[in-house]
Formats: sequence, C-alpha cells, structure tokens
Amino acid sequence: MGQVGEDAEKWAADVIFGRARGLGAALARILFRGLSHVYALVVQCRLKAYREGWKEQVRLGTKVVSVGNLTVGGTGKTPVVELLARALCQRGRKVAILSRGYKSRKLDVPQQWKDLDPAECEALPKIVSDGQTLHLEAIYAGDEPYMLAKNLEDVRVVVDKDRVNGGRFAVSQLGADTLLLDDGLQYLALDHEYDLVLVDQNAPFGTEARALLPRGTLREPARNLCRASHIMITKCRGPSDEELLASLRSRNPTAEIMQATHAPRHLERVFGGERLPLEELRGKYVAAISGIAVPESFESLLEELGAQVEFHRVFTDHHPFTQKEVDRFMTRCVERDIELVITTEKDAVRFPRPQALDVEIYFLRIEVEIIDGQDVWNRFIDHIVEPREQDAAARAEERLACEGIGS
Repeated sequence: MGQVGEDAEKWAADVIFGRARGLGAALARILFRGLSHVYALVVQCRLKAYREGWKEQVRLGTKVVSVGNLTVGGTGKTPVVELLARALCQRGRKVAILSRGYKSRKLDVPQQWKDLDPAECEALPKIVSDGQTLHLEAIYAGDEPYMLAKNLEDVRVVVDKDRVNGGRFAVSQLGADTLLLDDGLQYLALDHEYDLVLVDQNAPFGTEARALLPRGTLREPARNLCRASHIMITKCRGPSDEELLASLRSRNPTAEIMQATHAPRHLERVFGGERLPLEELRGKYVAAISGIAVPESFESLLEELGAQVEFHRVFTDHHPFTQKEVDRFMTRCVERDIELVITTEKDAVRFPRPQALDVEIYFLRIEVEIIDGQDVWNRFIDHIVEPREQDAAARAEERLACEGIGS
C-alpha cells in the first residue's frame, strides 16, 4: 500500500473512531452509515447461502476450532490463539494454525516442498513453520503468523487466503490433527466444530456507534453472536461487568463464557532478546511507536505501568515500517532525551534495525490470563482433545441456523 492509500486508511479509521472532526468527517459518517446497511445485507445473504446449503462448507475430517470476533481488531486475538495452541500441544494434539496472512507480501519465489515440482509448489500455501523450523520472515508470513510461529514450538503455522487449501496441506503434509482458524468466525468455507468468539470488555460491540462497517467496526450484527460455542471476554479490569454478561447471554444463552485479562509480563529487547522487569518502566521517559488497531490502549497501558509517554508515533494497523521512518523516529527520540523506546510484540517483528541505536528498543510482552471461568476453559480443551457423542457437522449446522441468521 502506498502512502496515499495509508493516509486514506488512517483518515477513514479516524472518522470511524470519532477522532476526525469537521464537516468532511461528519459527511463521511453519514455516507458510511448508509453503506453499513448495504454491508449488513451482504453479510446476512452470505450467511443464508451457507445455512441453506447454496454454498458448501468443506469438512476435512479433523478438529477445526475458530478463534474470532464480531469486530475488526482490538480484542487481543493473537495471544488467545497462542494460549490455545500451547494448551492443545500439551495435551498431545498436533496443532496447525491457519491464517490468511493479512498484509503479507507475496513470495518472490515459491517455497519448495519435498519432491514436488515448481508448478505444484505454486499451489501450496505459505509454510511459515512446519512445527520444527521457521521458514519465512515476517514480511512474507504476516506479523501475527510469524509471531505465533516464533513463540510456539511443535505448532505448524500455514498462511493462505484459501484456508481450506491451507488446512488440507496441514493435515496431509504436516500431520496436523487439530486446525486453529485464526480470525475464523466469518470464514465459513471450512466447517468449524467450535467457535471461540472474543469480546473486548471495553468495546464489546466496537465503536460507540455500534454499527457495521464502514460506519462502525462490527463485521456482522451483534445478534450473530449466537454462532459462538464459547465466548471469552477479553481485557477485563476489576469485577465482572454484569450488564455485559447479561447482554451476551441474551444473544447466546448456551455458550459458556470466560473472562480474561491481557496481562503485561516483561519487556524484551527487539534487537538482542534481553528481558527487563516491568518495574523498569516506572518513572522512565519513553517514546511509543505502534501500528495496531487501537493505539490508545497501548499508550494507556504504558502509563498505567508508570511510564511517562513523551510522544507516541502511530501508524495504520500492520504498517510495514521503513528504514527512513524508523531512523527519523529515533532521531527525534535522541533530541528529546528519551530513555526507552517501547513498541508492541506484533510491531517488533516488522521493525527494521535503526542505523544508530542510541536508545534501546523494547517490546511489551503480553499474555492472556483467565480470571474467571478456568473450569470452562479446561472443559473447552477437554472437548477438543476428547471425542464427543454429538456429530460435529450437526453442531455446526445448529449454530449456523441460529435465530437471526439470514433473516
């Protein structure tokens, strides 16, 4: 994406999140509101097509678990996928994560696999990790798949927009017996045996507008939460939000609900790997740099940890940092006597090494901690690992045909 495209994307995000002001932004919101109704119709027609069997759901004969959400970004999905993959591996499952590799670059030369000829290799998905070896850099894998592959041993990570193709490869060539669909709630071409849906406690239905794209950040109506087999409320702080719990149960009375927090664990040097305790942030003058969906939450977290954030350079989600951008940012840090530069783990995999590393750069390691519903989580893992009496296809059909879908 060129600079003009990035600027347009950033402006559109500012309009959606209410950061942009003025007549132009107000008119854009009116236009976006109208387009949201068109988008809603398309979403429901697509769901109806799968419900009625006009479009086929492929079954690969193995466990398929989706981790997704109703909104665009911001729910903390990647750490949950990591937690789930690690838990299943510990129980003896051979796990493969299927990702679309959002904003990843096309391979210059197709990867080679075993004795396949070049033409056959062109049809293969990107093999980020075969469970033993990391095969691709972040620019080709996508930041989140690369991060997952780097952090998880014995987990296969495959990238393909056609995740049916990716799943077939993971099962037939990598020996996977459990497939995790990263960001898979809306991916209906592959049958999901389980749908774990994440809901951010701080913005459960996206922006204040509670509208579908492009006016809000909902990918589909909130009533479609009925497709979830399990719900995890993420980024929880303090006691349970009973109003939110009641709202979720009114939309899905059968799904089991867990509550989790995305807890910071430590600082890790981007170039070198040295770790620092979180206490090192207290009282430090830091600069933040990020390209994530909700940068405000990252800055707020740093301040809660005691850092004094002097400035925060914000880019669009999944932004591919250039050498020039990083060097210019580092020069500004030196001029402002910044003590530490802090970024996110997802951004760190895309961060080029500055020409002059006068200020150390660290990323904030975040891990998911279940604070309510550990028994629900344990049962969820048991259900995936152990066979159940009810047919998987029947369970998927029940959720797809839930009230409100395609109406």
